[in-house]
Amino acid sequence: MTARISVPEPKAAPAGSQAALAQIQAAFGGVPQMFRAVSNSPAALQSMWAAFGALGAGVIPAKLGEQIAVAVADRNRCDYCLAAHTALGRKAGATAEEMTAAQSGQSHDPKTAAALAFALNLVEARGQVSGADVAGLREVGFNDGEIVEIVAHVALNLFTNYINVALAVPVDFPAVSVRIRRGWRQVPGACRSGWPQPPPWPVRGLPRRPVPA
Repeated sequence: MTARISVPEPKAAPAGSQAALAQIQAAFGGVPQMFRAVSNSPAALQSMWAAFGALGAGVIPAKLGEQIAVAVADRNRCDYCLAAHTALGRKAGATAEEMTAAQSGQSHDPKTAAALAFALNLVEARGQVSGADVAGLREVGFNDGEIVEIVAHVALNLFTNYINVALAVPVDFPAVSVRIRRGWRQVPGACRSGWPQPPPWPVRGLPRRPVPA
């Protein structure tokens, strides 16, 4: 599929995007296509990259953040984010089975399962979740700061999903199959094993500290 907007080489991106692109290059060992596409707007790139950095330094562990990301990506049928965050989740210590299960909002860990269920409910209900949904997170041990960050992870992933799906950004991470079926709220299923070949650059993971604007 051809991208619907330009996906410039980093050196050809606007001057206002160069600082963020240099940080992205350092974090990933290359500049993924999504960031190149977003670099058409320095404001959007700076906002997105700062959000990644801020949440990377937050209280939600990287592994759970990536599990939330693949759950949201699968629900929105975002091939790019599903591929990228599966790779990042593996880098954060998740097994292939854990990442596959997360696509359907599943986990053997009750706390993780609750976070994934809440994230998917948040997407499905467009934010109109109930007080009981929030209380359910508290019951498994999430505090208010962690609950806010779960919402923030979902919101950031909605933005990246929309960028990649709406603008048809070419996928440059190992492909991962979407599990959800159209019209279904969530798809149960057994985990699959196996892991595709690594991407064309060393996936070093997102920064675990705030990125300067």
